[in-house]
Parts: sequence; structure tokens; C-alpha cells
Amino acid sequence: MKSTSYVYMETEDEVSIINLNDEKSFNALSHSVLEELFLLLKDADTDKSTKVIIIRGQGKGFSGGHNLKEVQKNKNEEFYQDLMSASSRVMSLPARLNKPVIAEVEGVATAAGCQLVAACDLAYSSFDAKFATPGVNIGLFCHTPLVPVSRSIAQKHAMEMLLLGEMIDAVEAKRFGLINDAFKSSELHAKVMEKAGIIASKSPYVVRTGKKTFYEQLEMKLSDAYLYSSGRMVDNLMAGDANEGIDAFLNKRDPKWEIS
Repeated sequence: MKSTSYVYMETEDEVSIINLNDEKSFNALSHSVLEELFLLLKDADTDKSTKVIIIRGQGKGFSGGHNLKEVQKNKNEEFYQDLMSASSRVMSLPARLNKPVIAEVEGVATAAGCQLVAACDLAYSSFDAKFATPGVNIGLFCHTPLVPVSRSIAQKHAMEMLLLGEMIDAVEAKRFGLINDAFKSSELHAKVMEKAGIIASKSPYVVRTGKKTFYEQLEMKLSDAYLYSSGRMVDNLMAGDANEGIDAFLNKRDPKWEIS
């Protein structure tokens, strides 16, 4: 287990679980927490025994976003720039990691906390979880949270969250596409581990290269996306795991992946 006072990482099977652990602040994403979260995500991604990464919050909230007491205490542009830079480094990281990242959400996920949920590859919550981008309520529009939120859900839904600043429940979050599914609180972790286990059973090479293709083609125009993804498909077809997977399927046996 690797830990700091407010962030720690543990392993379960082939999964690295990063825990936000500042219950008193609803796991606020202070500057130091963001820096630790960035380092632990990088560590988990380079760990050869890890196939999936989970981010979750301890206590009653996933994360309430940036620490407003810290923001109020440091009223200067340099600090704000450093904070936003640290935040952007973390929020843009899941899409660039080799391993899939899953948000496991209990309680509230608001502002930058909601941003972190949207930035993950997959997200699952308990039925009593709540989500919001409420900055507009305190004179602080959620400029940075809107980046992954607007890329995860439809434009009208994103603007509704951003302009109203109201909480939405897990059912609404699933309807919007902010989370993949919701479960009873008592079942949430087991369900998330079940999803992680399914992913872990796939070829690490295929998951890694497929994830990269997915995010890179999103920024391309359609013709370029097809050209790029066709080249990636050819590379995949030439890889040993594709030959193994096809042979296993045709001969009705479990595949034995060769590429880590």
C-alpha cells in the first residue's frame, strides 16, 4: 500500500485502487491532493501487475471538488494558475494512461469531483450518489469541469448542469451518460470489481492500443479517423494476440494472451 495523509493506493487482484481519503472536506481536491493523485495514477499505470485502475472516495463523498478554503486563503493569480495547471494534469491523465480507469462513486461528486468522474474511462455509482457542476451558484462557473463533462454527455445536458448548478441523482446521471450504471451501495464495489475483472481478462496489448485509438480518433475529422484507425487495425491484426484470440474463438477454448 502506498499512502499519504489524504490519498492512498491499495491493490486487489489485478486492480490498483486509489482512495481519496479526506473525509472532513468531502475529499476536496487541494493542490497537494492533485499532485499526489497524479503520481499515484502514474505509478499504477506503470505497475506490471495492474490491469485496471479504480478511483474512489472514502466517507460520505467521492469528491466535493476544489478546496474552497484553500482557494479563499490564497487569493493571488499565481496560485490559481498553479492550481488549475495541477488540476488539468490530473484530469487529462486518465485518457492518456495505458490502463482503463474506473470511477467508483459514493455520495457527492461535485465541481472538480464531477470533472474527475467524467474524465475517467468508465464510471459507476451507488443509487444515492449525487452529481453537480454548481459553480454558477457561487459566482464561479465550472470552466474546467465542463471540458470532460461536455465530452461525456450531450451538449444540452451539459449546459443544463452548468447553468442550473443543481444536483442530479444517479438515475439522471446514467440517463445523461455521465455514469455507466448505478447499484445498491452495498453492492457497488463488488460490481465495479466484476467489471474490472472482465477487462483484466482481455489482452493487455489490445486494451492498451484500443484505448489509445479511441481517444486519438475523437479529435480527428471523419476521413482522418478512418485512415488512422484502419492503420491501427492492421497493426492489431498482425499482432500475436489477434492470432491467438481468433484461433481460441474458432476452436472454442480460452485464449492465452502473449503480449503484456
